[in-house]
Amino acid sequence: MRNLIGFILLLPLFINCQAEKNRISKYPAQIGDIVFDENVDEAEFKKCWPQDLSFQYYNDSKGVQYLGEKIKIERELKTLNLRDTNSSNGYITIRFVVNCAGKTGMFRIQEMNQNYEKFAFDKKFTHDILEFSKKLNAWIPKEYLGVKINYYQYLTFKIENGKVSEILP
Repeated sequence: MRNLIGFILLLPLFINCQAEKNRISKYPAQIGDIVFDENVDEAEFKKCWPQDLSFQYYNDSKGVQYLGEKIKIERELKTLNLRDTNSSNGYITIRFVVNCAGKTGMFRIQEMNQNYEKFAFDKKFTHDILEFSKKLNAWIPKEYLGVKINYYQYLTFKIENGKVSEILP
């Protein structure tokens, strides 16, 4: 019964998404929406119904929902001892979707220097951070009105002198 009520409450959002999809606009529905790209995304990753709707990670004010919390992610990263060969400074942000089963997919990378300008770190370093992020497998599904939902999550790796000094948020 609770899932039915959640479904009924989410239905207007889905209908609105469909109406928005049919309207031609040069702006995305939400800033930063990730659209499936068959060239980079794994075909076996599936978003839950409705597939077009993903909440932002902060919509429930619970922040990072990972089994063992963010400290577990930081501890796992320290065991890898990743290093940028150029000893660069800046940020690498990995954005992705967590579905209703806690599975992740649709990863996107943004790199910038310490002045928040577009920047490219050593390719292997960036690849290793991306692969580390993809292997994190203890994401906790979020719920809205008793219904498990898709949500966007991000991890920003602060890089100082070529090493990860902090993970944000």
